Amino acid sequence: MMVIAALTFAVFRFAAAMRVETQLARNSSFDTEYDWMGRSGVELAKYVLTQQMSITPQYDALNQKWAGGPGGTNEVLSDISLTDVPLGPGKFTVKIVDTERKYNINAAIITTDENALRQGLTLVGVPTAEFPTIVDSILDWGDVDKDARVNGAESDYYQNLQPPYIAKDGPIDDLSELLLIRGITPGMYWGSSSPYAAQDPTARRGTSLSLSRSQDEAAYTNALVDIFTPTSARLININTASPTVLQMVPGIDENIANAIVGMRAGPDGQPGTEDDTAFRGVGDLASVPGFNAQAVQMASRYFTTRSVTFEVRVEVDIGGHKRTMAALVRRTSAQDATVLYTYWE
Repeated sequence: MMVIAALTFAVFRFAAAMRVETQLARNSSFDTEYDWMGRSGVELAKYVLTQQMSITPQYDALNQKWAGGPGGTNEVLSDISLTDVPLGPGKFTVKIVDTERKYNINAAIITTDENALRQGLTLVGVPTAEFPTIVDSILDWGDVDKDARVNGAESDYYQNLQPPYIAKDGPIDDLSELLLIRGITPGMYWGSSSPYAAQDPTARRGTSLSLSRSQDEAAYTNALVDIFTPTSARLININTASPTVLQMVPGIDENIANAIVGMRAGPDGQPGTEDDTAFRGVGDLASVPGFNAQAVQMASRYFTTRSVTFEVRVEVDIGGHKRTMAALVRRTSAQDATVLYTYWE
């Protein structure tokens, strides 16, 4: 009986191993298909983005095809689908998000704009007592020198952490670098409602500024990842930015931000629908309650109605097995969009 039991166990283990090997072999055989389908999705995104610029050369908005909106009924894009597009052995779905809907954190670093960084922290809900350390540390991370500000941190600080690492001393390439910067916790970065916020906020920091989990997670109503980006063309698109991001601009409070969003959403009040009334130019802000000529002039330093840089995600589905290719696309004209990089998530 023991021999039979041992043989039965061995057979089950062999069968399980074979199933794993078969699945790995199958996935490997699909690698080429995944790659070409992912790239096809990126090319479709480029086509939609360039065609949209030809159709509406003045503005980009949430009701357009690239943003998941209905688009126009008489447009060249009306018959184009970005969802469950059949190709070869499977199908793919394309999602496009412009980065101009967020505030460029590198612009704040290059110009040493402490007010912008403080406003971002305020909108997230970070206690003001933590501002000096976080703001100085962000500026130290992004500047080219190795001299720490009064409340900041350079490599000598980070090399004493476990594991040790060095300061970037250059522009932020990926916003997740903020998680490496002194004083910034997962709750600040992801927002308290995100499951990622449950990560140990004291990891990598070893600083008294880090709070306990219960204190840390209860504080943040917004997230740094939803406010900042390192890859935009620096101006904020008033047609796609959230009310929170709109408040990054001096002179715009919550009421004015909501008024802007309400006006562009059209009569039904729902963004991304047929009746949206997008701003054609920054000067259209003069019709928003609370805006005057001086406010419009100030806003023109921060706002645009065009988007230039787009994050593209292509979910490829082959027989129920899914992988996602991510890309960053820069649209330079109505005839050209350049892929800056791609990777598999």
